[in-house]
Amino acid sequence: MKLITWNIQWARGTDDRVDPRRIIDHARAMADFDVLCLQEVAANFPDLDGNDATDQFALFAQMLPGFTAIEGIGVDVDDGRGGRKRFGNLILTRYRVAQALRHLLPWEAAATRNMPRVLVEAVAETPLGPVRLMTTHLEYSSPVLRAAQVEGIREAHRMAASRAGTPRAPGPHTYAPTPNTASAILTGDFNMRPDDPALARLMAPFEDGTPPLRDLWPAVMGDAPPPPTAFIVDQTYGPPGCLDYVLATPDLAARARRIVCDVDTRASDHQPILVEFDVG
Repeated sequence: MKLITWNIQWARGTDDRVDPRRIIDHARAMADFDVLCLQEVAANFPDLDGNDATDQFALFAQMLPGFTAIEGIGVDVDDGRGGRKRFGNLILTRYRVAQALRHLLPWEAAATRNMPRVLVEAVAETPLGPVRLMTTHLEYSSPVLRAAQVEGIREAHRMAASRAGTPRAPGPHTYAPTPNTASAILTGDFNMRPDDPALARLMAPFEDGTPPLRDLWPAVMGDAPPPPTAFIVDQTYGPPGCLDYVLATPDLAARARRIVCDVDTRASDHQPILVEFDVG
């Protein structure tokens, strides 16, 4: 099973050209992926640098026939012309998605420049069994906001594991049962470096036995330091460093056999990460 995660900056490369096709072509060149997790996807947002009013959520879905597209909208605002401007995350997978969930992460007050953030979740029927595929993009401007969002993610994960342990009674129509699983993969631009206490908190054990999340880079690569995933070219927001991650519950982390960060592409200001899981 091959998964790619990538903050695409609304498909804007370091050459200032917005090109969604380039994103898909490059991801396909990396691997025949089964799951593609994208952050910073835009629809009807021409005021973003270099962008137009394209609905990128729909466009990416069209570019990948046979894949299911699950949107997670964080910013949803009036465009002043009777429409909506939307910005958020997108999961695309060739696996059947039995259930999709959107978790609005805590949005505390802060004087910094900030915006609402969301965790999007797709319960997919994979060769590894049911897996909760999740992607998110956490706040950059404030460690206080990020810390609250980390707690929101931990709570969403804990509740999912609890539902797997205590299945709900079946019922008709909207009450029909759907797969529940504690097995999960969490990807995204966390906007925190490896030594950030919030990252340690995100991976901390749970008192009730919920399976914790493990960083797949050290799980696969051992002591090798993670490469920079952001700010390689444009260092307006800081020096190059690792801000993007793939985490997984221990059962899936044990199946991760390869992880690669493409540090060469300039199709975004962030770098894509590929993880391959052994399904044998």
